[in-house]
Amino acid sequence: MSIVFITGNHPRHAYIARCLAATGKLKKLIIEQREAHLPAPPEDIDAQLKSLFREHFAKREEAEFEMFGALQWPDVETVNIDVQALNTEYVKQHIEATDPDLLITYGCHMLSDDTLACATGEKWNIHGGLSPWYRGAITHFWPSYMLEPHKTGMTVHELTQDLDAGAVVHQCVAPLHRGDGLHQLAARAVLKIGDELPQLVGMLYEQGADSITKLAHATTGKLWLGSQWRPEHLKLIYQFYNDDIVDHYLDGRLGKSELKLHRQF
Repeated sequence: MSIVFITGNHPRHAYIARCLAATGKLKKLIIEQREAHLPAPPEDIDAQLKSLFREHFAKREEAEFEMFGALQWPDVETVNIDVQALNTEYVKQHIEATDPDLLITYGCHMLSDDTLACATGEKWNIHGGLSPWYRGAITHFWPSYMLEPHKTGMTVHELTQDLDAGAVVHQCVAPLHRGDGLHQLAARAVLKIGDELPQLVGMLYEQGADSITKLAHATTGKLWLGSQWRPEHLKLIYQFYNDDIVDHYLDGRLGKSELKLHRQF
């Protein structure tokens, strides 16, 4: 029994790879080289926004190394690619050669139908956001921006050609810790799904795919596009709320609401 994991190359991706390796089933890693973890600000914004941009991504880097440790990958067969190679014959051959019971993705670009067809077992994606409320891109940023930090979470769902729209396998939310900023909150969501992945994978292997109850989306929800994000959004997080939106929520200043998640345990 085997798992193929296709992922990005940031600390959170390496952490999830280690969690999957802990099951003893991870046989192959395919790592897509993503954008710089600490990007430079756009040239066409003013000095104040450039400062906020640098602060935002520096805090992300600090939080990820604090929560996930150094960039450390498990000792399994590893294939490094760029995005242009993701849906090539090279990658397809690697999937077919492993013949995984579970193909799972996290933090890579979308797989084509032809690439998905190379795996005959279960096909899951780990989405850094709660579907259907937060589908698409940058979906650990938008809940805090929308003053809903309690909706910062993770969704494991079936892989399809519709972005983050496959039937839900399992969901979790980040625990809210007083004093956490946006990036600590996002990291806690990843830690939470990492803690639960071995049990979820164990269900699949010990009880079979039929034991996994999947929930089709009753609504398309909201699809957030990467192009919708602007450095100006950082003003609300860092200047108006001083990156303490979690505390505002815990103090009841942003209202309260209950979430109904789809969980296997």
